[in-house]
Amino acid sequence: MTFIAENLAPIMFASLIGVLLLGYPVAFALSFVGFAFGFIGIELGLLPINLFQAIPDRIFGQMSNETLLAIPFFTFMGLILERSGMAEALLDTIGQLFGPIRGGIAYAVIFVGAILAATTGVVAASVISMGLISLPIMLRYGYDRRIAAGTIAASGTLAQIIPPSLVLIILADQLGRSVGDMYKGALIPGLMLVGAYAAYIAITSIISPNKVPALPPEARTLRGWKLLGRVLTSLIPPLILIFLVLGTIFFGIATPTEGGAMGAVGALVLAAMNGKLTLPLLRDSLYSTVRLSSFVLFILLGARVFSLTFYGVNGHVWVEHLMTSVPGGVIGFLILANLLVFFLAFFLDYFELAFIIIPLLAPVADSLGIDLIWFGVMLAINMQTSFMHPPFGFSLFFLRSVAPSRAYKDRVTGRTIQPVTSGQIYMGAIPYLVIQLAMVAIVVAFPGLVTHYRSGIVAADPDSIHINVPMPGADAFGMPPAPTFGAPPAPGGAPALPPPPSFGAPAN
Repeated sequence: MTFIAENLAPIMFASLIGVLLLGYPVAFALSFVGFAFGFIGIELGLLPINLFQAIPDRIFGQMSNETLLAIPFFTFMGLILERSGMAEALLDTIGQLFGPIRGGIAYAVIFVGAILAATTGVVAASVISMGLISLPIMLRYGYDRRIAAGTIAASGTLAQIIPPSLVLIILADQLGRSVGDMYKGALIPGLMLVGAYAAYIAITSIISPNKVPALPPEARTLRGWKLLGRVLTSLIPPLILIFLVLGTIFFGIATPTEGGAMGAVGALVLAAMNGKLTLPLLRDSLYSTVRLSSFVLFILLGARVFSLTFYGVNGHVWVEHLMTSVPGGVIGFLILANLLVFFLAFFLDYFELAFIIIPLLAPVADSLGIDLIWFGVMLAINMQTSFMHPPFGFSLFFLRSVAPSRAYKDRVTGRTIQPVTSGQIYMGAIPYLVIQLAMVAIVVAFPGLVTHYRSGIVAADPDSIHINVPMPGADAFGMPPAPTFGAPPAPGGAPALPPPPSFGAPAN
């Protein structure tokens, strides 16, 4: 019992990992471990008997958190745009634009993935929609299956790092920082990741052109003014919506919650303009929004129960001592934190990582003087790997659910198309996984890619601040006191002050 009392925090953390590995739902695993070790701590006299009376206040604090209200707004916006056929129109339009060059469809998938990331913010929606639409086209025209699968899976994960990402909202909340600053900090690394994906396709098209062929002339159905009309109707409207939503947030005109609400209304307007706004579409989108938002909220509430007990047994102190004792100072801490997130990403998704690991690492990072926006963006890129890890990556699971598992006859060419195996999906993910890890290293090496968000803040130089302490009898500028008029000085040299006026009482 003495050993348990002295090591309750590490035992509690190890027990949580064990319960999660058993497959228990994350929200309930967090609550169970928090309650169980809370009662153990009370029995051992380590925690006050009224510990759990703080839970209602914690739950109410999360329910009244306006920042988290942005999650259902952005989710609803993305679902409306995705289910109204916008993704299909975008892929077809950009595919026709890039069709004449080698790797054109792969470029289209990457760029549409970036656009969908800025409109949906949901990885599952991006991967499934692009898998259903673009994978048959890539297989039809002879793309290497590993490159096709990896490109679709990786492009879908851009929804995690490109604003208005849901995980960036959660990270900002957990780190206690502005969502707008988190969006600004993540924008350049997110766009660089898009460029890195495109560069990989460009290099592949030079080294192995047969793996990423161009569209044949008969497949390029849109040309000239017809293609221009498709661009104006399919590509420009969602881009305008993206710029309106993110622009108002970046320039401080609207909060993320207000920007999300405006985006949701804009998505409804675009769906209505395209004639796709129907009652079933609205009902399904609302149902999916409520389901995803409830999923996030239940994990958050479970994390609050866990953290109440964990902090009560000084778990945060244990984590801080553990992380700060790593040799190498700040660099050593950053390496260990990224290795920890990378390892846990094999078993946990990004919501679980954000609610369990970030609250433990953030105080340590803050105590070491690390910019928390930089730290959050760095971990957000690292957490992307949770979608691409073979064999547990969720993005790979999503693609496996829509990729052909048996041979089928293509409806355009009439040829028999062989299925896509799970091994091909896993092998295709590895190059993009390496790119994501390289981007983490780049952000660590060049903090300015993220910390540019502070460029508009006027910082004071401490060396230029001088405080002059006045001498007794002098004012703040070192001058003697001004003469007093109308009343003789009282004995002792102090000025005589009239009595303060009285209000509401009769004069004597």
